[in-house]
Amino acid sequence: MGYEVNPASRPVPCDRDVPGLIMLGYAVLGYLVFLGVLGYSLGFFAGLGVPRNIDQGTNSGWPSAVAVDTALLLAFAVQHTVMARAWFKRRWIRLVPAPAERATYVLSASLLLALLYWQWRPVGGTVWRLPEPGRGLLLAVYAAGWLIAIGSTFLISHSDLFGLRQAYRHARGQANRPPAFTERGLYRHIRHPLMAGFLVVFWAAPTMTAGHLLFAAGATGYILVGITFEERDLRRALGGAYASYLSRVPALIPAIRLRQSGGSQ
Repeated sequence: MGYEVNPASRPVPCDRDVPGLIMLGYAVLGYLVFLGVLGYSLGFFAGLGVPRNIDQGTNSGWPSAVAVDTALLLAFAVQHTVMARAWFKRRWIRLVPAPAERATYVLSASLLLALLYWQWRPVGGTVWRLPEPGRGLLLAVYAAGWLIAIGSTFLISHSDLFGLRQAYRHARGQANRPPAFTERGLYRHIRHPLMAGFLVVFWAAPTMTAGHLLFAAGATGYILVGITFEERDLRRALGGAYASYLSRVPALIPAIRLRQSGGSQ
């Protein structure tokens, strides 16, 4: 996931009913909330530097904890999937100014993640616990997952992905045109490096508890379903260019191509 599907095939005109500075301030506020939640996420899954992580929180029996955690995951998945669909955007921009649509999506997702972190219930039981040096190596893999996820946003358009570009162009009185489809960096090797990075983050746990496993499995299922919906929208929006990309580049795991010798023995 990464490319935004515009609800229309033409540039979105700027909305003169909302002052540009107000729109830009709203987008910046949403981005700052996202950065705060992102910073908390770094420690939440690793159990480092945050007051409450994936294995801490309100203690309750495992049936109750599983029910609450599953509901939180579903709430985020529904918001993240439905609000990203073109049909929803076409209706949503009747209520929300088009230049603020993406910023509202980012803000909503960030607030739901904050709610998930706040209300997450630990589930007892340890699936695995790695000793040193395995623990240190897996923490390095965890950090690499974050670098892949965050770095991939700058390979397309970081500012567009988080709603800043749309609001900035509106403030300047310019129509917004989504960035053109491109293949560079990790996008030459996998179609969804952002989601691949998150999968590494979720599973690279030196200590995998039952609650962490629940989150990792649920998030993995959501990512696979979300990719299916997104690629359907991208095929419709980009046509043959994306169909060719689909046929050449794997979704999440880079293909290993062995060089064949040109000579015969």
